[in-house]
Amino acid sequence: MFKRKEQAIRDLIMRNLRTQGLETPLLQKRLIEAWPAVAGEAIARYTTDVRIYNQTLCVRLSVPALRADLSMRRQEFVSRLNEYVGNQVIADIRFN
Repeated sequence: MFKRKEQAIRDLIMRNLRTQGLETPLLQKRLIEAWPAVAGEAIARYTTDVRIYNQTLCVRLSVPALRADLSMRRQEFVSRLNEYVGNQVIADIRFN
């Protein structure tokens, strides 16, 4: 009888995505979709666009006063978003 090396399906899928170069885009998409959940409903209501450029999350807001408030909490959002996704996807956030 032989022994089987059991692995979780999640690990196999992520390894396959990594070898094909698709892991980073998938994690970036998850992070963008996580913005409303992490930021909260009130902030998400004033968010018009969310994109990632060079490990920087660019969040476009419709209220300038909110931009100043969120800029002071930038590192908090970076750590919460990366934790939500489970990987280091972004290094900074820019509010426009």
